[in-house]
Amino acid sequence: MGKFEIKTDKSGQFRFNLKAGNGQVILSSEAYRTKASCNNGIASVSKNCMDDKCFERKTAKNGSPYFNLKSTNGQVIGKSEMYSSTSAMENGIASVKKNAPNASINDIS
Repeated sequence: MGKFEIKTDKSGQFRFNLKAGNGQVILSSEAYRTKASCNNGIASVSKNCMDDKCFERKTAKNGSPYFNLKSTNGQVIGKSEMYSSTSAMENGIASVKKNAPNASINDIS
């Protein structure tokens, strides 16, 4: 089962990672000034992850595929790692869809 992990970065802002059951990070957030905003970001991931239109599939300059998860207003709420292939990226998207809706929240901030 997946989990969201909330932590503070070096500047004191809050970030979350969505981790799959095996502990691998499958989605990382932007920085949030407050923990409440970070929790709202987590709720947005859970809400929007089931709509395939919210996944923006992209290719980095080096050719590596990756994706952004966007809310319905078009704001990026999470970014993936770089993948070795398009099929690996699609597996990452499937993992977000599988893990995010029922993921627990682990606050280590």
